[in-house]
Amino acid sequence: MAIPSLKRVNFKKVKKDVGEGFKNLAAGGFKQIFNQINQLNIKKGVDGMGIDKFINQCALLAAGSGLITGVGGISTMLIGTPLDVINIITQQFRVTLAVSYHRTGAYKVTFDDFFKIVASSVKADTKLAISKNIMEEVAEKILANLGSKVGRRLVPVVGGLIGGTVNYLFIKGVANELRKTES
Repeated sequence: MAIPSLKRVNFKKVKKDVGEGFKNLAAGGFKQIFNQINQLNIKKGVDGMGIDKFINQCALLAAGSGLITGVGGISTMLIGTPLDVINIITQQFRVTLAVSYHRTGAYKVTFDDFFKIVASSVKADTKLAISKNIMEEVAEKILANLGSKVGRRLVPVVGGLIGGTVNYLFIKGVANELRKTES
C-alpha cells in the first residue's frame, strides 16, 4: 500500500470536507453522540472508581485516539482525524456528565441542560491550542537538531506523542474547568 503523497492531496477539498463535517456535527451530531452515552454506566463508573480515576480513564481513551491518529503520519491523520474528533467529543461529554453527577447526584441529564454545562467547559479549548502550539514548536526544534534522516523517521512517532498528549491534556483541562464550578 502506497502512502499518499502531499502533492496528490487536494487541501482545498479536505478543508471543505472537514468544514462540512463540523457543520453536520454541530447540526445534529452532538445530540447523536450524547444520546449514545449510557448515563447509568457513567454513574456506575464514578461510584466504582471515584471521579478522579474516571476522569483519568476518559483522558487516556482520548489520548489513545490522538496517538493512533498521529503515529502513522499523513495517511493515518487523514483517515483518523474524524474518528479522533468524535472520540474527543465523546470523552468530553462523558467527563462532563461524570462531574455533573459527582456534583449533583443526578445522573440523568437532558441534552439541553447538558449543553449548558458543556458551554462552561469550553475555556479549556484555548489552553489546548496554546499547549499544542508549544509542543509542536519544541518537537520541530528537537527534530531539526537530530538531523534530517533521523528526524524524518521520528516525525510520525512525535506526531503520535503530540496527538496523544494534547488529547489527554484537553480532557484533563475540561475536567478542571468543570470542577472549578463545583465549589
